[in-house]
This record gives sequence, C-alpha cells and structure tokens, in this order.
Amino acid sequence: MSVTKAINYDDLARQAKRHLPKIAFDFLEGGVDAEEGIARNERMIAMRRLVPKYGVDVSKVDTSTTLFGQRFDQPYGIAPTGAIALFRNGGDLMLARAAKAANIPFILSGMGTATIEEAAEVAREQTWFQLYIARDRSVSWDMIKRAEAAGFSTLVVTVDIPGEAKRERNLRNGYSAARPLKPALKAQVETLLHPSWLMGFLRGPGVTASSWERYAPKDSTGQQVLAYVGTQLRSPVTWDDIAHIRKLWPRNLVVKGIMHPADAVRAANLGVDGLMVSNHGGRQLDRAPSPIEVLPAIRDAAGERITLMFDSGIRRGADI
Repeated sequence: MSVTKAINYDDLARQAKRHLPKIAFDFLEGGVDAEEGIARNERMIAMRRLVPKYGVDVSKVDTSTTLFGQRFDQPYGIAPTGAIALFRNGGDLMLARAAKAANIPFILSGMGTATIEEAAEVAREQTWFQLYIARDRSVSWDMIKRAEAAGFSTLVVTVDIPGEAKRERNLRNGYSAARPLKPALKAQVETLLHPSWLMGFLRGPGVTASSWERYAPKDSTGQQVLAYVGTQLRSPVTWDDIAHIRKLWPRNLVVKGIMHPADAVRAANLGVDGLMVSNHGGRQLDRAPSPIEVLPAIRDAAGERITLMFDSGIRRGADI
C-alpha cells in the first residue's frame, strides 16, 4: 500500500513500521514505562459520544477556526516532533510545506532538524516555534529573539519535561541521555533490513538539533550538538521563567503541558495567551490522566480568559 492509499492512522502506522528500522519506529511510537498513558489517551477520547441533531442543511460546512486572530482552514494543526530526521530526511520542512498548503498551524520542535530561520522561509504564517528551556537560560532567551526576528506569531513553551523519563523501548535499543542516538549493536544491524530508509538517512544531515548549533562548541558534529543539548535539557521550568518569557516575547504566548486547573489559572494570571493541555503524548508521566479528562476542569477554571488547545490520543476526524 502506498501512502496515498492510506485511509486512516493505522494504515500509516503499519507502513511506517515496515519502512523504519526498529530503533526509529520505537522512538516515534513508544511511550514511557508500561505505555499505559498512550492507551489511555486513545481510550478516553473513544469513550466520548457525539449526539447528532438533524433537520438542518449540512451540504455546506465551514471547518475553519480562528486562533489569536488568524484564520485557519481546519480546527487542528501539527504538533511538534523532535528528532524528525530519524524518520524522514527533511521532515520538518515537509510538514511546514504541508501546513502552508492546508493553512493549518505547524509547531516547529525545539529539537527539530530544520532551524528557526529555515522554517520561517518555508511557512512563516503557519509556523509556531516550540521552546525547550535550557539550563543556560541565555540560550533560550536568544532563541526567543530569533523566533521574533523570523516573524513567527506564536511561541510555545513546553513545561512538562522537568526530569528524564524512562522510555523503556529506547533503553532496550541502546538510547540514553548520556549516549544520544548511539544504538546497541543489534539495533544497528537491524537497520540494514531497511535499505530505503537507510539510503535516505545517509543522504541527509543525520539527526541533530539545528537551532542549537550556534550554542554548542565550535565545529561540533551533529552528534556533538545533541550531546551538548543533553547537558542543557531536562531543566525544570518555573513560573518565574514564564513571567520572564512573557516580558521578552511580545506576541502570542502558549504554554504546552498544563494538566492542572490551578496551573491554568496561574498561567492566565501571568498573561499567557493560550494553553496546550497535554501529557506529552503519554511520553513523560505514564500515570498522568489523558488531556481530554482534565480539559473540562481547565476550561471551567480559566477557559474564559485564555485560548485552549489539547493534544494526545487523536487518531481520526471524529476525535477532533
């Protein structure tokens, strides 16, 4: 089956599993600990029911929505995906082009292979930038300046990775924070069974974090850039950081990873424009509730003061 003949998410997942080596597919599809969170995200959305009302003309349906004064053609967008070159060479900019063509938001990951400036050249109007807070705060503050200079309308600050998560699939494949993308020998050998992926991967720049290159030691390789990023991330984000970012960033500010109503209220009090209710796709805290479970309480606590979005568990149009 070709990608163009896929009719749902499961079709695409099966194709990806055939195309990708195990180390890449597990990195993309896996969660944390027992991966209960991933299953819960899907199950809780599937439990919601849609009660139809008939007797109206639905021959013309407007699916557009407005976020922060900007009209998009659909009520969904593309969430950030880090290390995307592990799955597809040039994937960041492919997603940016797709978002531009569909006129939907695309969030460039702070761990993306494309730089802030490259994504802006492709789809400035549709692209938002996701910021990971570095231990050296001056690095993050400079990235904010770059996102502003690139003309992005929206900055998304991720707050839900205060520590290292135990992603068991990655550990079995030989990944760790101390050894970024240095898989075990068995996993390396398995990549030879996926020649089309391997050829594409070798033609590209490899997995790196391009927006971080200027902060790493001079003349660092892609792996050395990742090693530098490993020394900077898993840095707890405090409300003082959010307050400071609010002063630095003059445009739309979104906080990603909020799950508690009290945190939603605090964000609104600091002047945050939007929240992305998220449990990081079930990839950080396996026993966290699904975002759809906590969304009503967050809406009741702060929904009149702040724009709400959510991710995790979405698999088809009925979910949206």
